[in-house]
Amino acid sequence: MSIQPKNAAFNHKKYQPFAFAPKMTQRTWPDKTITKAPIWTSVDLRDGNQALIEPMSIEQKMRFFDLLVQVGFKEIEIGFPSAAQVEYDFTRKLIEGGHVPDDVTLQVLVQAREHLIRRTFESLKGAKRAIVHVYNSTSKVQREKVYQKDYDDIIAIAVEGATLLRELAKEYPETEWIFEYSPESFSQTEVDFSVKICDEVCKVWRPDLGQKVIFNLPSTVESSTPNIYADQIEYFCQNLPMREHVIVSLHTHNDRGCAVAASELGLMAGADRIEGTLFGNGERTGNMDIMVMAMNMYSQGVDPQLDFSNMSEIAQVVSECNQLPIHPRHPYVGELVFTAFSGSHQDAIKKSLDYNEQNAEATQGLWDVAYLPIDPAHIGRGYQDVVRINSQSGKGGVAYILQRDFGFHLPRWTQIDFSRVIQQEAESRQTELTSDDVISVFENTYLNQSTLALQDYEIKNTAGSVSFTGSVRTGDDIIDVVGNGNGPLSAFINAISAKLNKNIHVINYAEHALTVESQSPLTQNNSDANAVAYLQLNIEGEIYSGIGTCSSTVSAMLKAALSALAQAQIADTEHH
Repeated sequence: MSIQPKNAAFNHKKYQPFAFAPKMTQRTWPDKTITKAPIWTSVDLRDGNQALIEPMSIEQKMRFFDLLVQVGFKEIEIGFPSAAQVEYDFTRKLIEGGHVPDDVTLQVLVQAREHLIRRTFESLKGAKRAIVHVYNSTSKVQREKVYQKDYDDIIAIAVEGATLLRELAKEYPETEWIFEYSPESFSQTEVDFSVKICDEVCKVWRPDLGQKVIFNLPSTVESSTPNIYADQIEYFCQNLPMREHVIVSLHTHNDRGCAVAASELGLMAGADRIEGTLFGNGERTGNMDIMVMAMNMYSQGVDPQLDFSNMSEIAQVVSECNQLPIHPRHPYVGELVFTAFSGSHQDAIKKSLDYNEQNAEATQGLWDVAYLPIDPAHIGRGYQDVVRINSQSGKGGVAYILQRDFGFHLPRWTQIDFSRVIQQEAESRQTELTSDDVISVFENTYLNQSTLALQDYEIKNTAGSVSFTGSVRTGDDIIDVVGNGNGPLSAFINAISAKLNKNIHVINYAEHALTVESQSPLTQNNSDANAVAYLQLNIEGEIYSGIGTCSSTVSAMLKAALSALAQAQIADTEHH
């Protein structure tokens, strides 16, 4: 195979290292941990909506808004009412229709332009409480190439916008107004300039007089590693003169795939508030995924103050309103994120769950299961999602499914035996096996063998010896078997060994009750099948496993012996 020459257009020399990292003399965030939830603000209905191929209708936005309220958001950015009529109409519908709970604050976005700001205030008339979020671009590339303005010009735009917000708010005294300002493209702005422009806005809004303001510091384009963004946030917090009167907010994008990490480190660096979307929808590679960040806190024992217990319904609403699929590997919500196909992973999960169940008092109910950061049940996911079977699966996964769904607690030696059967089946089908597939193969392998079947029998105890007398159907024939031993099983094994002229020894035996609730379709049809026995035999030097079910433990044990003998007959037939 020839190696293709490198594409000359793929030239890394066109790019330069990130240039806006502050020089930190006192960095404290690496030593901090997240111990409480921030103020969460959903921007699904604005930032997320702007990124959709087909923006949401008013009906879809209303459905999404109701979902956000149910999840527990207290601040919701509902749109850009000065940008489109549907955005304006949706804002009016929420307010005039009384759809906004008293503890929920509406937020709207607007550029620092007079006619747009006036239109925005009109849209919010009658709101109980509202955040007006004004912004203008501050980055070096925007200043020099887009607007061709200097520092003072950019500051003037921000100050004029802030001043207009302050004056217009007086015309609508029935509303409690909260002001928010974003130095848009903060991530690519010299951090000293970000501090300067926000300080000038502070001088207009005067949060030191009692009404806090919000400064939102977006990584509009994620351009650095999360630690540098955290440095930018901490530097800003250390150097803003009126910091104690300001709510510092973060709004990270995912261009480098690190939006959640950037927000987490930014929170450690001193931020108070987080903007983002459910499942990360947004421009380009998306916004910060609030669900992921909240669930990350949850997994560390921190109350996220948001409720994702009904994750499947949330995913359905978001997916239908956004008309976008959710990736099966998306953290916490994806179809496959709690699923283990790997045999070693399945085995570790099963053993962890078994240990927790057997040592409930010692574990004190705390979740600590290999490969599962949270209990899937806490977000409405069933344990059927955890272990799924394909050709990569091992004995632990198969045993887990048989135990969870059908009540069979396979001993290790039976797990090893049956896992080989399942692997062959999965490789033959070249697809995943469902729970029903697994029990069907299990029953056909051990319980439905028609070559040998126990007929009538009698067991007698005499002077420390047990005698077995009975008959076994083999194919179309009925054979009588008689033998003695120190127990029913040994008497039967001695009897069948003599009849078949085979050297047979018992290696392992196990049994347990089979509850009605967990029985398989086969045992449900036989209401008397409430015991299961597992047997491992050495037959002529080869090892075979058998399983039997019956109302009687003794009958289940004898059936297990015949099941193992049937395995030997099949193997002998295939060999010849």
